[in-house]
Parts: sequence; C-alpha cells; structure tokens
Amino acid sequence: MDDKMNHRTYHRSKTVAVFFLCALALFGLAGRLVYLMVFQSEYYTLKARELHERERSIKAARGRIIDANGKILADNKTVCTVSVIHSQIKDADRVTAILSKELGLSEEYVRKRVEKYSSIEKIKSNVDKETGDAIRSYALDGVKVDEDYKRYYPYGELASKALGFTGGDNQGIIGLEVIYEEYLRGEAGTILTVTDAKGVEQDEEGEERVEPVSGRDLYVSLDINIQSYATQLAKQTMETKEADRVSILVMNPQNGEILAMVDVPEFDLNNPYTLQNGMDALAFSEKKRQDLLNAMWRNGCINDTYEPGSTFKIVTAAAGLESGAVKTTDTFNCPGFIMVEDRRIRCHKAGGHGAEDFVQGTMNSCNPVFITVGMRIGVERYYSYFRQFGLLEKTGIDLPGEAGTIMHKMENIGPVELATISFGQSFQITPIQLATTAASIVNGGRRITPHFAVRAVSADGTGSRSFTYPERKGVVSAQTSETMRYILEQVVAEGSGKNGAVEGYRVGGKTATSQTLPRGSGKYIASFLGFAPADDPQILALAIIHNPKGTYYGGQIAAPVVRQLFENILPYLEKKGYNSGRG
Repeated sequence: MDDKMNHRTYHRSKTVAVFFLCALALFGLAGRLVYLMVFQSEYYTLKARELHERERSIKAARGRIIDANGKILADNKTVCTVSVIHSQIKDADRVTAILSKELGLSEEYVRKRVEKYSSIEKIKSNVDKETGDAIRSYALDGVKVDEDYKRYYPYGELASKALGFTGGDNQGIIGLEVIYEEYLRGEAGTILTVTDAKGVEQDEEGEERVEPVSGRDLYVSLDINIQSYATQLAKQTMETKEADRVSILVMNPQNGEILAMVDVPEFDLNNPYTLQNGMDALAFSEKKRQDLLNAMWRNGCINDTYEPGSTFKIVTAAAGLESGAVKTTDTFNCPGFIMVEDRRIRCHKAGGHGAEDFVQGTMNSCNPVFITVGMRIGVERYYSYFRQFGLLEKTGIDLPGEAGTIMHKMENIGPVELATISFGQSFQITPIQLATTAASIVNGGRRITPHFAVRAVSADGTGSRSFTYPERKGVVSAQTSETMRYILEQVVAEGSGKNGAVEGYRVGGKTATSQTLPRGSGKYIASFLGFAPADDPQILALAIIHNPKGTYYGGQIAAPVVRQLFENILPYLEKKGYNSGRG
C-alpha cells in the first residue's frame, strides 16, 4: 500500500516539476519575445531593412586645378558606370546583346557578368555619357547606368610632370594631384534602393540618396601662358640641339611661387599609360613596361640631381663675400690653371685670364679665382654655409619625390674636393635646389620655399583655405645680396652671360657648362640661370640642356633660351603688374 502511495506521490511531483519547467521556459520565451519586439525592435527592423537594401556609390566631382589666370588645367568629364543586378534581369539574352554592342565588349565577357549571382556586378566604367544615355534609353530591367567622373586635362601634355594625373578610381597618382589629394577628392555619396526577398527593387519604397560633396578647387601659381612659351622653347632647343632632355624653371624669387616647370619630353595627361616614341607596351614585360612609364613620368626638375657647374659659383661667391674671405676689389692672376696639391686644374680659357679682380673673375667664370676663394673660406666654414644656405636640406616643394643634395661628408673633403666643389663639380643637386638657393641669395637673403598651391576653395565658393610656406631670413646679409646682384648683372652685361641680355631690361645671371660622369664621356650639361630686374629680382629662370650635340657651352646655347623667354614674358608680366625693371 505504502509503495503505491509513494509511487503516486513521485509521479505527481514529477508532473509538477515538468509543468513548472515548461511554464518557466514559456515565460522565458515570452520575455525574450517582449525584449526583441519592444526593446530591440528598432535594431532588428534596421537589420531586416539592410538585408533588403542595395547600396551604390556616387562618386564626388574632383576639385579642379586652376592656373594664375583662372584657366582650368585639370577638370572633370562626365562618364558612366554600367552595372547589372542579376535578380532583376528579365531577358538575359537581350541585355547581353545590347550591352555587348553598345560597350564594344565580347558577348562572352558580358554574359558571364549578367549570369553571375551577386548583389550588383560592374560591366564597365568610364563609359562616354552619350553611350550611357543610349543604354539608359533601352530601359532594360536589371541594368543600372550611374553617372561618374573622369579626370580631363584640357592642355594635354602641358605641365604634365607638375600637374600629375589620377588613376581609374580618380585618385591622384603623381604630381599636384597626389600631394593635394585630401583637398581635391571630395566625399562620395550613395544611392539606397529596397528589394524584396528575390532581390527585385520595390518601386513603392522609392530611392534614398546621400549626395556627394565635390572636392575643392586648387588654385596654383603656374601661369599657362608662361608654361606654354617655356615648353615651346624647350622643345625647339631639344630638337635643334638633339639633346636628351631640356628643363626650364620659372619662379618668383621673392615668394617662391613657380610660374612654369618644364621637363621635356613630357607625356599626355589624358593617356598617361601610353609609352612615348610609338613604343608598343605589349612588346615589354610588365616590369620593363612599368620602368619605362616611371621614367616617362619622372620630373627631372625635382627628382634628379646633377653637377651644376659654374652656376654654383653664385654660392661660392656669396659665401666668400659673407665670410669676408674675398672683396670685390681683390685681385687675382689666372695663368690658365691652378695647382691643388699634385693636381693641375685648368681654367676654361687655356691661355688664362691674367690679372683680374673678383668681379672680373666672376664675369669670366674663372675657375682659379673660385678655387682660391674656396680655399680661403676653408672646409669647415664652407660646409657651414652649405647648411646656412639650405643646400643640405630639401626645398620642401609641394611635389612628391624631391631628391636631396648628394654631397661629401665634411671629414671627406680634402683640398682637391674643396677646389672642385668651389666651381660646381664633385657633388650633385636638383635644379629646384639651385634655383631656390640662387633666389634666396639675390632676394635680400630670405630662404623661400618653392611652391605651386596658392589656395583651395570649396565648390560652392563658401570656404577657402590659403596656403602659407616657411621662409627663413638671414641666409646672407642685405649687403652681400646687393653685391651679388651687382656682380651677376655685370656677368650678363659684359661677361660670359652676355647672350642672356635683354634689350631694355636689367638682367643678372650666370652660365655653366659641366661634364657628366664618367669624365671623358663627351657628354655635357649646358645651363643658364637668369633673373630680372637685376636690382630687384621679380622673376628667375633656369634653363638646363642635357647632352646637346655640337656646341655645348652654357653661354652659347642656354643663355639665349632664357633671353628669348624673358623677351617674351617680361612685357607680359609688366601688363600683369610685375616690376620688370625696364631700363
């Protein structure tokens, strides 16, 4: 009897426990449902919506690059991106045939993408707007034509190595385009559409758009008229002298603004991956092709170094005057050479210049005079002027890939090295470094920063940011700067730079002829650095001719290039309000 009662009690307890557990589970589920439906409803509604939303990007219009005259150097061309959504396509054969025809693609290529199960599949980007409009007019289900932007350069190859270009994603690759990417790129927008479980867009839900924000316009100091004429001169010089390369820099020595930067041969900015001289890209390996492209894009004005030769005598003269190692009235005697230790270093005039003062020695570009000045200054003091003038640092120009000066360590400079450095050999600098240092010496002694960018302005014109650049005073004294301007004016008026003289204007300058390494190769670099007006420089130009055939002296072939440049641009700059120093 007791056993039966115990058995019943056990089953009754078990039933109650099961019931209690079930009730507890149901209560928990109910609580969970309340939590999910009430407290988490917004979160899961958003998740459910995300499952049925499709997002497409809207590219922002890239900011334009605008020259000193308001001329557009880099602009945007409207293009289209054509895509397909598999779940929305009703007639795959028709879509494949039309897209293949309109886009000039193989049917096999298009069909693979049309039949691919994905939220959205891109068929082709950078499609002409006319073609995009034609595809849109077919009203094909599942085909999306979104307007996009492609970079366009109205002047083709002009200033190509300074401006740079953008890649397929409209992002800067080289030049100003990459340095000022954060200002130019803008912010992309989006298009949101809602689909059903099968991925078909629901018209009643409409479309949500987050509009893109256009990039800022970049205003630069480059003057398209000066750039055009400098490019024309460089091309003519390269052709007539059968040179490997010709570079021309034009800058304002008072503030560092660059008005022109030419390094021919240049390349077509609208087709930057097309090799020059008709070379077939397919004939080279991928690595070789990329090497050729990198060489084509390379800007010799800032990326390459060279031995400046006698234009560097501007630095030696300034250091000599500043240190007191030489005065303009000091006299020298040039027999046509000078002995440094056991080495006989020749002057370019074999018979020598005879007796001459320092001004005459500079006018004659006499090597023995400058070697003597260098020895008077001494290694340690000369090296300190290298630092003071900024030659051991980069200029800070707003372009990528600037090369630094290649100079001996001070402890490795012996008498022969000091001698050769004094007249511009046995070390290397960039053209932009030489121009910047010379500008700093003749502008009163202020080390300026060469640059292009002036300001960035928002697309609607409501926001503007002006760029400022470092400037360091005391490179040389005002007295040394004034003396250097006088000496360099005499170089052009009566000395080795007389082919750089411009009638009616006061021009200062210095010529150079340097032999490239290895010595004895028979290859030379001819150059001339000029500025005007000589008493208050407002414009400075440097022309460099690499490996000219025939006559290779800077005074004979480079000085006339700057003369022609100044003859053309000085009257033009007068009209723009520049002080040209017309004498």
